[in-house]
Amino acid sequence: MNGVILRWPVPIGTTINAQYYKRVLQDKLRPAIRKKRPGLLESCILFHHDNAPVHAARAVTDVLVGYKCKLLEHPRYSPDLALCDFHLFPKMKEYLRGQRFETEEDIIQATKVAIKNLDKCSYVTAFKDWLQRIEECANNGGCCVE
Repeated sequence: MNGVILRWPVPIGTTINAQYYKRVLQDKLRPAIRKKRPGLLESCILFHHDNAPVHAARAVTDVLVGYKCKLLEHPRYSPDLALCDFHLFPKMKEYLRGQRFETEEDIIQATKVAIKNLDKCSYVTAFKDWLQRIEECANNGGCCVE
């Protein structure tokens, strides 16, 4: 709700499986939380990701539970509820529209700038909208209807 904690570009050719995701949580996300949100690791973190097999793998959920995270359930058949998909990515696309990039590093730097340019109020609004969509989904029996 207070902005992006970790922006991690996956190297080209990397297969994202449970072990890779677990390492990112341990080696990248946890230190980023410690740096950007001191004290957050000592409290209960609400953690949401979609229900892709990689995210639901036992190795991943064990790490998150060990970090005292409360895992927010993602409704089945509701890909439209991924917070990045309806907030972050569209905002980044607006910023990046029309730009051309020579290298992968140029793309990484441009996305970094796009994320930094997002105002803090937009995160609060997106989080509230997301909670409302989750609630609507739950009231419709688990499937989101537009």
